[in-house]
Amino acid sequence: MKKVAIFDIDGTIFRSSLLIQIVDRMIEEGIFSKNANADFARQKLAWLDRKGDYDAYIMAVVKVFMANIKGVEYKEFSRIAEEVVAEQKDRVYRFTRDLIKEYKKKGFFLLAVSHSPKGVLDHFCKRLGFDKVYGMMYETGPSDRFTGEITELHFMLNKALVVKRAVEKEDLTLKGSVGVGDTESDIPFLELVSEPICFNPNAKLYAHAKRNKWRVVVERKDVVYNISK
Repeated sequence: MKKVAIFDIDGTIFRSSLLIQIVDRMIEEGIFSKNANADFARQKLAWLDRKGDYDAYIMAVVKVFMANIKGVEYKEFSRIAEEVVAEQKDRVYRFTRDLIKEYKKKGFFLLAVSHSPKGVLDHFCKRLGFDKVYGMMYETGPSDRFTGEITELHFMLNKALVVKRAVEKEDLTLKGSVGVGDTESDIPFLELVSEPICFNPNAKLYAHAKRNKWRVVVERKDVVYNISK
């Protein structure tokens, strides 16, 4: 049974959000409504000015994606996803990039668990050598166009359930495993692993990490800080 290294993607490996990049590009190309960015502009500005919450911003982007993806051909989405990843594949954090290489060399099974669309995660994670990718699966109809529905939504929202399924299906072991995440949505799977790492954590994850004496790592510019363990 292989040991497993589990990574969140957005904000943990990728220095932005894959979903945000996809939505911005879909708006630019006119696939989504040209005015769609107005629906999250206020939350984006508030976050940039450090007067608002990033979660509010990303949830506003999710709403725009859900409201506009219905009827879009999968091949158009896949093309955009591939282009975005090709352009931004190297915009990753040094710490997690090197950690992936380290655990790959040690023979660990690399598992990605994210709330970004699986269609873009597949392109991004393949380049990094991941063995299995779990992301949001957006349903398509007979004409290969998105229906606006998400497959197994409640399952995907609980990352602990996702990890448990992957461990069972891939014949893995959580003994000696490692997990890396950056927000409180990663807590359920971080609680399962032997070595949880909170990387650039938000306030809620940081507070949880301090209570549980988890390792906290912050990367700023070209310096990596181990805050606690």
